[in-house]
Amino acid sequence: MSTSHTTATARYEGHLRTEATHTASGTVIQTDAPVDNHGRGEAFSPTDLVGTALGTCILTTMAIVAERHQLNLVGSSFKMEKIMSPEPPRRIAQLNVELHLPAALSPADRTLMERTAHTCPVALSLNPEIRQEVRFVYE
Repeated sequence: MSTSHTTATARYEGHLRTEATHTASGTVIQTDAPVDNHGRGEAFSPTDLVGTALGTCILTTMAIVAERHQLNLVGSSFKMEKIMSPEPPRRIAQLNVELHLPAALSPADRTLMERTAHTCPVALSLNPEIRQEVRFVYE
């Protein structure tokens, strides 16, 4: 018999806004509907969080592998662009993630990080109809 625990809770605050709480830590985030879908766009939209989850999952997965290989990814970052489908139903059509990684990584380490990026749990969990473009910039 497995024991499950609630990961998060959320409450609708009105005006197309929610407040979500991470159960274990108490961390709170707010979401808002985007301006192009009747919201104020004053916080992450739920679909923004999907794209952000992809970028942070890629960085975290690469960091796990980097630590195993004594590589330092501190200061690495990403930019994410979310593209919504122009035709109904409203859904994410594409997520573009631009990763900025240390120029000091060797060619072999770059290959390792690039392969690892495509194995993060979020990337593997997204609907295959969502196009994922991942670009690597070494600086």
